[in-house]
Amino acid sequence: MGMKSRIWELLPFAAMVVVEILDVGLTTLSKAAMSGGMSHFVFVVYSNALATLILLPSSFIIHRNNRPPLTFTVLCKFFLLSLAGITVMQNCIFTGVSYSSPTLASALSNLIPAFTFLLAVVFRMEKLNLRSLRSQIKILGTLVSISGALIVTFVKGPPIVLFPIKTVDSSQLNPSVSDVFPLSNWVTGALFITTACLSLSIWNTAQAAVLKGYPSEMTIVSFYCFFGTIQCAILSFFVERNASAWALKLDLELAAIAYSAVFGSVVTFSTQTWCIRKKGPVFVAMFKPLGIAIAALMGAIFLGDTLYTGSVIGAVVIVVGFYGVVWAQSKEQNGPDQKKEEKFEDSHEADDRQQTTPLLKTHTHV
Repeated sequence: MGMKSRIWELLPFAAMVVVEILDVGLTTLSKAAMSGGMSHFVFVVYSNALATLILLPSSFIIHRNNRPPLTFTVLCKFFLLSLAGITVMQNCIFTGVSYSSPTLASALSNLIPAFTFLLAVVFRMEKLNLRSLRSQIKILGTLVSISGALIVTFVKGPPIVLFPIKTVDSSQLNPSVSDVFPLSNWVTGALFITTACLSLSIWNTAQAAVLKGYPSEMTIVSFYCFFGTIQCAILSFFVERNASAWALKLDLELAAIAYSAVFGSVVTFSTQTWCIRKKGPVFVAMFKPLGIAIAALMGAIFLGDTLYTGSVIGAVVIVVGFYGVVWAQSKEQNGPDQKKEEKFEDSHEADDRQQTTPLLKTHTHV
């Protein structure tokens, strides 16, 4: 029984690592499809429509007996979740990637833990006690992970040769950022991606609040994709005037849409929603720094990208910060340790009160 409970406790951590791996794959595949001429507005509409066709019937069949009632207020909450998490977030992230690159998206996604943590503290979903060791480690671990992600992105260092290969002119394979992306496009992409990060942080926080009143993850995700499809379709009809953009090619475009619908929406949204209910919005957001380390590692293994010393050092820093946050998060679930720390903090407060007590008052009976 102890082993089962331990595995169940570790399941959200493993699930979020898988989500980050899938997210890296989605960003890379969607960039390839858009580079081939696919409209990112059309991409978002089709992928969410396919996800809705998978999720909505399944939700009504599986949860037909134990699903909470769908009131107008609940549907309005789902509609607003879709506005933040799909219409704004997805359109902004894919627009930003089309202007810049998946690398910049991975780097700027590390703003999400900071945004989410701030929102969770403001709305009192996350306890922040600066005198608590756990809170201090969570803050420090998040900052360390973000620092590691920045090292991976901006510090190269000497290359690490894992397998000897034929020497090729690196300037042909890895042109500089300024050669591939003009500065104006790079800044525009960064602004869109930053907006997407803020929107996703709002979605994480709002999702936690909605789950308290409506604890049915699959129903939420189903209507989330349904309303998102309608909203994005209306937006696309105004923004994408080219009728030929809606014609799909049976190649990478279709593969990217299928991947985005199944893994980017059905699997990812369902897993994130479940983890938010189990662990809270900050827990989900803190895995974002892992994404860039996963991207660097997967690129070196599967795409033959050069692995640099800076990437290895940054990945180690990310793991250290990540482990610190995970340790603090796990200690919050540990009753005895939490009680000890609360007693420790209470004793300090008692000592402070005793020190402020007038000396003569403590000797009134002498």
